[in-house]
Amino acid sequence: MTMQQADTATEVKTFISSENLLNEWIGHRRLTRRVIEAFPEDQLFTFQIGGMRTFGAMVKELLDIGATGVKGMVTNDWGTTDFNNHHMTDEQKTKEYLLQQWDLSTEAIIHWFPQISEERFQETVKSFGQYEGHVYSSLLYFIDNEIHHRAQGFVYLRSLGVEPPAFWNRN
Repeated sequence: MTMQQADTATEVKTFISSENLLNEWIGHRRLTRRVIEAFPEDQLFTFQIGGMRTFGAMVKELLDIGATGVKGMVTNDWGTTDFNNHHMTDEQKTKEYLLQQWDLSTEAIIHWFPQISEERFQETVKSFGQYEGHVYSSLLYFIDNEIHHRAQGFVYLRSLGVEPPAFWNRN
């Protein structure tokens, strides 16, 4: 193997920078926040279709995963979230609480995400002590899961006669 081949063999090509990935996710979070804002308060924790959970319960799941997961990727501290029980007290079951927690969670993601090194993206982790995979695949799951639940929120809004925010506007 020549020196040039050795350099090429160890070179890692990046599809997207971590900064751009974070910016994309934050754009998704802005849109998801608008869906929470659009949801009728009295339906947030009561309205269901076809056995799906309420949108409020879905948002709680997203809150349990996002910032906690990113922090776990940096510190290996995955918190104590029980992924079979995204519990909320009755006092927490308000739109105001969800939006406040959403904003805090977004701030935490913005804080922790840049601390994930390029090498760390390729490492294998056991997210929340349960889900083994590369850091990058776990991050993509967090984002995909948010998009999935936001889409369910869109369906709920439409069925409630509420026009959801434009799905393409992540500003």
